[in-house]
Amino acid sequence: MTTDSIAMIAEPKGLAALCERIARSEHVALDTEFHTERTYSPRLMVVQLAFDDGAVIVDPLALPNLRPLIEALGQTTVVGHALSSDLKIFADRFDVVPPTVFDTQIAAAFLGFGMQISLADLVRELEHVRLAKSQTVSDWSTRPFTPKQLDYLVDDVAHLLPMHRKLTARLESVGRLTWALEECASLGDIERYRSDERRAYLRLPGAMRMSRRELAVLSEIVKLRDDQARARDLPPKYIIPDDVVSGLATLRPKRVEDLEQLRRFDAGARRSLGAAIIEAIVRAEALPEDALPERPQRPLGQSRDTLAALMGVVVGEIAREHELPQSLLVPRAALDRVARELPNDRADFERALELTHWRLSLVGEPLWRLLSGEVHVAIEGYPERDPKIRLLP
Repeated sequence: MTTDSIAMIAEPKGLAALCERIARSEHVALDTEFHTERTYSPRLMVVQLAFDDGAVIVDPLALPNLRPLIEALGQTTVVGHALSSDLKIFADRFDVVPPTVFDTQIAAAFLGFGMQISLADLVRELEHVRLAKSQTVSDWSTRPFTPKQLDYLVDDVAHLLPMHRKLTARLESVGRLTWALEECASLGDIERYRSDERRAYLRLPGAMRMSRRELAVLSEIVKLRDDQARARDLPPKYIIPDDVVSGLATLRPKRVEDLEQLRRFDAGARRSLGAAIIEAIVRAEALPEDALPERPQRPLGQSRDTLAALMGVVVGEIAREHELPQSLLVPRAALDRVARELPNDRADFERALELTHWRLSLVGEPLWRLLSGEVHVAIEGYPERDPKIRLLP
């Protein structure tokens, strides 16, 4: 695919025709370019699409409303590479994501390419083409695009549909297509992109050491800051710096005048936000004890951490046998949860793991037998310099 086959969309009539074309298509390749430095959520600068007969570049800076495009993408299968960052922009800006997606990075992981293979490396492996990545840090807000920028934009989508077909065939041949499609389906769930926001306050400095009451204050101030940042389309730290938010949670000032104790909270911010901050603190102080946020879970402790690590060894060997990345098979957080809760029957154990069906079918039985004492871990092949983990009676 060359720049000669690119259609440029920069006006509503062309966008409407494109949306009709997307709705008629079985698969559409997608990539985006965005800037993240000075806005609440990433700002779309370019949307690249590819069909079997050419590429389309959509200019978000020239179009007043991109929602029809996002809704049209919901009527086809969207093919992309490492799609979560692109889809999060749609979730943040439009509160919708395409429900049916195929992520070539995820698909490749099920075929032994590792969890984080780049688009350039996968294109080289499957299409035997080397992509020029000279425009990775390009300023995508400038117009018109240079020839090198156009080449870069096209390269990012030109090979996605051919790779989709090859990856699908390979996955089907090894019996893993259902696994990959199940994993890709999670990318089309809008809730995936909201979950982090619910406990965003726990990422603030010092949160792990705070009391439940302080966490309640922290949560209220983070919500206030987030609302302000969203309304003004600014990064939250531009509204109130992280360390100031944490300081407010621990100091819990009672009057606007008390905010002067915080040296990085300037007079302008105190005037515009001071009253709202005090109101947020009052709300948190009024919460009954049973409504306060729970403190973050403490580290497991040595013995239970060792138990989680031992389960990780078994999972690692299962992943090796199936040529899957260990982190794709079972996240460490799931093993930590089992080690913390120590479920006493198989049903509770499976609930604690919180794994999808295909994952549970691979690891559920061997892990439960290990925890139940029915088998033990042994190392075979070490003298031959080919060590393998085995579960033996």
